[in-house]
Amino acid sequence: LRAHYLSLIEKSRVAWGLLQLRLTPHDADPPFIDWLQRHRQTSRTIDRFWGVVLTSALNESPDRVGLRYARKVFVDGFMSHPRGFEVSLPNVPLDRLYGQELHSWLEQHAVHVLLNSAVRAIQVRDNRVQGLELRDGAVIEADWYVATVPFSRLLDMLPLDVIDAFPAFAGLRQLETSPITSVHLWYDRPITALPHVVLVDCVGQWMFNRGEVTAGEHYVQVVVSAARRFRGLGHDEFRRRITEELARLFPPAASATLLRARVVTEHAATFSAVPGVDQWRPAQASPIHNLLLAGDWTATGWPATMEGAVRSGYLATEALLARQGKPEQVLRPDLGSPYLYRIAVETAPSL
Repeated sequence: LRAHYLSLIEKSRVAWGLLQLRLTPHDADPPFIDWLQRHRQTSRTIDRFWGVVLTSALNESPDRVGLRYARKVFVDGFMSHPRGFEVSLPNVPLDRLYGQELHSWLEQHAVHVLLNSAVRAIQVRDNRVQGLELRDGAVIEADWYVATVPFSRLLDMLPLDVIDAFPAFAGLRQLETSPITSVHLWYDRPITALPHVVLVDCVGQWMFNRGEVTAGEHYVQVVVSAARRFRGLGHDEFRRRITEELARLFPPAASATLLRARVVTEHAATFSAVPGVDQWRPAQASPIHNLLLAGDWTATGWPATMEGAVRSGYLATEALLARQGKPEQVLRPDLGSPYLYRIAVETAPSL
């Protein structure tokens, strides 16, 4: 109701669309843009509501995503549980969280971590992994293997005949990817006191205010999801567009001095949640007996999110235990739908 960039009529259209989305079968997966247009959504409600949320959550534009995962974001994230929308934010930089902190935790649990030891090839014979050939030619052998690499890297490492022999691997060639660009800016003064901002009708979708990271340098980051449409745009032009938008949104930015800037694009950041994408996502129990798969691109029932990646780890563990003859459920249950939430939604009339 406080979204001042939508009119009252547009807000009512969005509310009606959300209700209809809740009543839509969870496994329906036509193009979401078609569904929106059939359910009274206009270009403004698509651009200023549906697109703002989905582009950030799925790293894909509404005209490319399928209904299934669009529904997952809105229904499971906002409508199934009063706490479903809550997001945990790390209080340390991600490179520390996934680097130093994780490394230390693994070593404390008797895990030996090899750094700068990239795997060149997975050696497969008689439907079993025989070893991992490293970049320096060394071979590591084990009883069980869990591949946690991007699907494109897995295709590079597996023998071609193995890929062609199993649809679970061959189907990975059908997965599409979507890029993310981050624009890092350091100003000589604060441009806003807000810790983070959702951007509407802008190049990016989110701005994060990191504060004064070093003396005299105030760091902000703008995230541009589904950045495919900016492919070929030079870093200088990207920076110019972002800084001009920030100057328009935050007057102090217009008078602040930009000390430095960095534009970073991850070209294959996530898989694209296009209609029917689940047919190409393999189970964690791979066709090779002692090889398990983990990653947000595996069959998790979730889109390309950190939550999906975590679920894949639990599911890979379950698959490993099952193949060892010790089945156990380790995947944590979803939040579920409280009784009053179910009653309120399921008894609502279809308008």
